Amino acid sequence: MDRILGIDPGSRITGYGVIEETGRGSYRYIASGSIKVKADSFPERLKQIFDGVTEVIALYQPTQMAIEQVFMHKNADSALKLGQARGAAICASMNAGLPVAEYAARQVKQALVGKGGADKLQVQHMVKILLGIQGELQIDASDALGISLCHCHYQQTEQRLKRV
Repeated sequence: MDRILGIDPGSRITGYGVIEETGRGSYRYIASGSIKVKADSFPERLKQIFDGVTEVIALYQPTQMAIEQVFMHKNADSALKLGQARGAAICASMNAGLPVAEYAARQVKQALVGKGGADKLQVQHMVKILLGIQGELQIDASDALGISLCHCHYQQTEQRLKRV
């Protein structure tokens, strides 16, 4: 059984979600939440992201990590900061010896909702259905769980193609 850590990177809030693949397309919710960065200096924020992801890895012992790729929308400065936050999370994963997979936001939405232009609430709804989560779920955590589920879907497809 693989345990996948999904990361939705952000320079202020980094969402995480951990699921376990139980076989034949079924999954079990393990944990989710967010790493809220409080520092004012950007280098200190990156350290807090690194430390937070390291702590999540130590606590939940994932075997793989999946993370969302950076996309450039309107603000180049925001994209650069997001890229650096991703780098801190990836370094924490690599430091723990975990393989890292990267997915575009459109890939995650396509895998979960069936259309790459889905909004965050649609992704959150599907995450809750697929994992049997009742009640509230933070949007950053649901995005991270969605990345984990997307990774499982892609892995399963890859395994099916190898058998053909």
